[in-house]
Amino acid sequence: MAKVELKQPIVAAIAEDVKDAQSAVLVDYRGLTVAQDTELRKQLREAGVIYKVCKNTMMKRAFEGTEFAGLDEYLEGPSALAISKDDATAPARIICNFAKTANKLEVKAGVVEGTVYDAAGIAELSKIPSREELISKFLGSIQSPITNFARVIKQIAEQGGEGAVAEEAAPAAEEAPAEA
Repeated sequence: MAKVELKQPIVAAIAEDVKDAQSAVLVDYRGLTVAQDTELRKQLREAGVIYKVCKNTMMKRAFEGTEFAGLDEYLEGPSALAISKDDATAPARIICNFAKTANKLEVKAGVVEGTVYDAAGIAELSKIPSREELISKFLGSIQSPITNFARVIKQIAEQGGEGAVAEEAAPAAEEAPAEA
């Protein structure tokens, strides 16, 4: 069996992983301890991120003709690839957070929603909160005015019910200009 035939399934597997991916981040993992590598893989797996150590030549072949071909220039030295199909910023966020304690982990570059970013760009993208965090903050900001409105209505009801509401509405009706 020729070497090319042996490599074909590996290239196909990488191509399948990046197909429909929202983002991929390329890292140099040299210098990580086994414990650090295990912890990084665990965090990525929990976030639904695929993490693979691959040969650069295999990744170059798998990236051909895709938006990930822009990573070719960064494929030097040992490389691992973190791929997310769901959350575009998850690989960048997890890897950059992890690199704060494991300073040997080095971000090379990445592709997020079709755009190639260098290490500095990936670091900036890592600061964007997850989709769930953004939704939670949004719902919190919506909930606050509703809660305050409910409190005011309750206080009005406790002070006298409909009479208090009618008294509040009466001055407002007098100030409104009469229509012809």
